[in-house]
Amino acid sequence: MSTRQPRRVTIADVAHHAGVSTTAVSKVLRSAYGVSPAMRDRVRAAIDELGYRPRAAARAMRGRTYTIGVLLPDLRNPFFPDILDGLYEQLAATDYQAIIVSGGPDAKAESRAIDALVDRQVDGLLMVAPRVARARLEEVAGQVPAVVLGLHEKSARYDTVLDDDEVGAELVVSHLIGLGHRRIAHIGQRATGRGRAAATLHEIRAATYARVMREHGLDGEIAVALTSYSEEGGYQGARELLARSPRPTAIFAGADQAAFGALTALHEAGLSVPADVSLAGYDNTRLAGLSQISLTSVDQDGGVMGRTAGRLLLERVEGRTSAVRFSVTPTLVPRRSTAPPPDSVA
Repeated sequence: MSTRQPRRVTIADVAHHAGVSTTAVSKVLRSAYGVSPAMRDRVRAAIDELGYRPRAAARAMRGRTYTIGVLLPDLRNPFFPDILDGLYEQLAATDYQAIIVSGGPDAKAESRAIDALVDRQVDGLLMVAPRVARARLEEVAGQVPAVVLGLHEKSARYDTVLDDDEVGAELVVSHLIGLGHRRIAHIGQRATGRGRAAATLHEIRAATYARVMREHGLDGEIAVALTSYSEEGGYQGARELLARSPRPTAIFAGADQAAFGALTALHEAGLSVPADVSLAGYDNTRLAGLSQISLTSVDQDGGVMGRTAGRLLLERVEGRTSAVRFSVTPTLVPRRSTAPPPDSVA
């Protein structure tokens, strides 16, 4: 019996089957400009019929691996899948695949994770809310096309995709004040040590909370617990705020994930949401919309952010060098977790 392996389908086989040149097939594989829809469909059909799979090693030798590196600060935040869904949607019509890594607990670990992606010759790099300093980001962008998501700083070396966090935070605080709340507290995140606090989303949300409170004459009611945008951070922050006297009638958590932790702390304290304390988050994750949670939250449309980041990365890979800055305008999604404070109910 013969043990000979079947011959691997080549790009020449695809070209012959589709009745086009190997150059045309290569352009389709690279999602290059100038390929007509009819040509792309014909080549894609031939690829599917023949089961053609390009060799990753050969691609790397030719200068392209058709991989996009994605750096996430952690893998637990329920908002990140929305970003990834958008990215995958953008890459679906191409041969690009995403390689996802977690940045780890600090900037040093994150820098090593970035090096690992660069060393694996990814064609583009999406960095979500990175902790490393701007100088490090620009150094990386000089090695590989890069898009940074979530930071408000500008750079000529990489593209940025961000949410208008000032608008989003103002929507939440104004919503709570409009319901009649005065003792509104905020759960934020400790500084990351990047050196430019004004560029980080958590600093912008915290600063906007304080500004809106002052603008409504509520300077004396400002109460902030700085922990982290995590369930544990939200839990600790809520416990700290509830220990104050008088306790807040509403809590604005800077992220849904922190709000979920705060919800646990409120329930452990025997308090009802929103009858005793209203609670609002930020990100409008899918969990926030579950009927048993029904969390008021800010929607910054992670799908749009992911799709846009993917499009910008592919443009960078194809040679664009001018920097692009894309901002999403958030909206408030009120749900059952917020209501007028108990002392306003007749």
